[in-house]
Amino acid sequence: MLKKILFVIIVLAYTVSQAQVRDSINTINKITPYAVKPFYPVTATDKLKRLSKRHPYITFWKELNRIGLDLSEVAFVNWNAGGANSVAGLLNVDVKRIYERKNLRWNNEFIARYGINKQKDQEVRKTDDHLEINSTFGYRKDTISNWYSSAKMNFSTQFSNGYNYPDRSNKISTIMAPAYLFLGVGSEYNNEDLHLNVYASPLTMRSTFVLDQDLANDGAFGVEPAVYDEEGNLISEGENVRTELGILLTNEYNTQLFENIGLSNKLSLYTDYINKFGNIDVNWELNFNFKVNQYVLAKLGSHLKYDDDIKVQEENAEGELVDAGPKIQWKQQLGIGVIVEL
Repeated sequence: MLKKILFVIIVLAYTVSQAQVRDSINTINKITPYAVKPFYPVTATDKLKRLSKRHPYITFWKELNRIGLDLSEVAFVNWNAGGANSVAGLLNVDVKRIYERKNLRWNNEFIARYGINKQKDQEVRKTDDHLEINSTFGYRKDTISNWYSSAKMNFSTQFSNGYNYPDRSNKISTIMAPAYLFLGVGSEYNNEDLHLNVYASPLTMRSTFVLDQDLANDGAFGVEPAVYDEEGNLISEGENVRTELGILLTNEYNTQLFENIGLSNKLSLYTDYINKFGNIDVNWELNFNFKVNQYVLAKLGSHLKYDDDIKVQEENAEGELVDAGPKIQWKQQLGIGVIVEL
């Protein structure tokens, strides 16, 4: 009889222990269900989802949103030295998006400027007009090197008609006339500590667009002009696109000269392999930025350009406009305004 009672007790104890083990396994499965699914591999997407849940603010993008407005105004009332009332404004927009992760770097930039001036007894005149989009994609062999193998795209044009003031009857430029597109591959050196960027491309295609047919017929900005017969009748219209292949060098450098004085330099050099190789097109911007406080900034700027395809027209002794050939173009600006970074 005693043996039977002991046997029953042992059987009951074993049954209870197995039930407790099953309950523990079920509890673990409810807490960590993936622990009992070892046959499904964890993919990179799953890891990224878990990382984003743990660190919802992590990002590989850097961004800059900068808007500036320069205003100047002069008014005279009974001023014996004379003068003309005037008001001027210049709007600047600079938007950057930079993606950096391990060996990849993708730099995108949107630049826009538009300025106007109004003086007494004169219509509104344009003082600045520029639209530019840049995109550079680079890959480096390791995370230590500052050298990238890069592909670069640059597009630039303007917003509205340009005139040789005071003549407003004939436009000398307009939107997409001209427009420039650079596409190339090369090597880029980018050092964020020195705020220095240098790009060299031995193979860059430059396309010049003149989509205004009147300007294209005149052969503006280097495109093939229209063909006329001896009586002045149009035989064939001018070309709208001119394509070149050459070498492109660019440089961007920013530094702080003094506590509230900064310098920014942007230089672009291009020469075509076939058309006058060694004749260099220059686009050079040099700006001194004087910071008054967080929002007020004064700027002294210089913009120098030379393009062998742009012919300057001058008035001869008979009062006619004739081509005077390519010449150095230079623009100087001095202004003070408000700048906001969003």
